Amino acid sequence: MNRTQREAAVRQLMERGTPQVPADLYADSVRRGSRMLRRRTAARRLMWLLLLAASVAFVVWALTARPWMEPPSTTTPPMTGW
Repeated sequence: MNRTQREAAVRQLMERGTPQVPADLYADSVRRGSRMLRRRTAARRLMWLLLLAASVAFVVWALTARPWMEPPSTTTPPMTGW
């Protein structure tokens, strides 16, 4: 299609007026939209729950393992002054 044919096709589409929409399209779109919103809400809640569980697990691990403290030495220092 060259440019003039495309312009003519667009003009024809614009001159037709409003397209006819099936009657049940609105009900279907509302149903699908509400389903999508419920799924997004459930996914968002699941992600927040996983984030909370991961942060609690990290805090419990950090309190028990104490990675910021130096581990005890496995050898004894040399004895001097005997």
